[in-house]
Amino acid sequence: MRHLTILRGWGIHALQVAVLLTPVLAVAHTAETASRLPELKTPTHHSNPHLKAPEKYSLQLGPRPAYLVDDMDASPLKERLQSCNTGRKLKRTMFSIGHRGAPLQFPEHTKESYEAAALMGAGIMECDVTFTKDKELVCRHSQCDLHTTTNILAIPELAAKCSQPFTPADHIAGTPASARCCTSDITLEEFKMLEGKMDAYNPQATTVAEYMQGTPSWRTDLYATKGTLMTHAESISLFKQLGVKFTPELKSAEVPMPYEGTYSQADYAQQLINEYRNAGVKPKDVWPQSFDIADIRYWLANEPAYGRQAVYLDDANDPSELPSLQELQGYAAEGFNIVAPPMWALLELDANNNIVPSAYARNAKSAGLDIIAWSFERSGPLKNGGGWYYQTVNPVINNDGDMMEVLHVMAQDVGVIGVFSDWPASVSYYANCMGLP
Repeated sequence: MRHLTILRGWGIHALQVAVLLTPVLAVAHTAETASRLPELKTPTHHSNPHLKAPEKYSLQLGPRPAYLVDDMDASPLKERLQSCNTGRKLKRTMFSIGHRGAPLQFPEHTKESYEAAALMGAGIMECDVTFTKDKELVCRHSQCDLHTTTNILAIPELAAKCSQPFTPADHIAGTPASARCCTSDITLEEFKMLEGKMDAYNPQATTVAEYMQGTPSWRTDLYATKGTLMTHAESISLFKQLGVKFTPELKSAEVPMPYEGTYSQADYAQQLINEYRNAGVKPKDVWPQSFDIADIRYWLANEPAYGRQAVYLDDANDPSELPSLQELQGYAAEGFNIVAPPMWALLELDANNNIVPSAYARNAKSAGLDIIAWSFERSGPLKNGGGWYYQTVNPVINNDGDMMEVLHVMAQDVGVIGVFSDWPASVSYYANCMGLP
């Protein structure tokens, strides 16, 4: 629909390990452009909006932010974002949260994915936390996703331990290929034998090798030749080295709890906090998350210093499932401070098809709750609409540049304090250009 030439100043260089990156891009905008934009609202939730990275991890951006800005409709916002190319260093920002690292192109929850996200300016990083057979905490998006996110099926002695072995597709009967491999099927020692891969599988597969393929065309296997899996404790150590903060998500157990009759949900929630305390991480640097309201209540009651920044994740699938104003007020009355819904929950269209804050967004702010949104850069190309993550504004989404318009509404009109992203460079660039924490 739109094609404008990229501003001449955009320089593109190669990053040794992973992505194309360019020395960045900071705050510089004309008074004329600024006058046509709404006043920037910088949240005061964090006392230190920018984090200084260790020198060996110089921050850089790749070509994607320039690509997205170039793809936007002509507007004052586009002019402002284009103007932020002064060659000054990018500041790491807690507004940009690495969702599983940088899984748009790197195997999620791997050392390589986390390092890439840190290079892109993410100031907070996520380890989704689950447990192994011997009750050790590890970083995985789901307790039972090893068959799609690792090479476990290619290691016969470990594949034999999977809850459900690989079953090939039966093209005559019309049944897809399947498998189910859980962290609770194997010990920590066995977990560390695995390598991460892009989260994908081929339902038409008749062999293990075919099943392990299936990466969408808009992602890549270019950086999936190795993926170093991590324990939760190892992720804490790495994030400290990278100079980023922590937002672990306690994943729902997919085995009956108490596990083996003794390991309760409370034990699991407490173990997560204990690993931060043992590593000397201050509560103000940790945003523990959960979709289970019982976990938030546990942390508030038993670990209030960490519980103050607990993030209650909303798992609504459509607007009818979102909490009411009264429910949101109830969360606040219990001591909840932060809610995190999917992006679509924060947006709606007005009578003129402009993207504006949703009733949920207004209600959450009215209840005194801070908001974190998920997950930017998760939908792939937006040529034909944004899909699930943009469901409330899909009619006006028709190319990739539109996601920057959505980000702007979430940041300036909704007032979110952070955004999870599968490619943090895009959010980091916006936050630096707009002076957000």
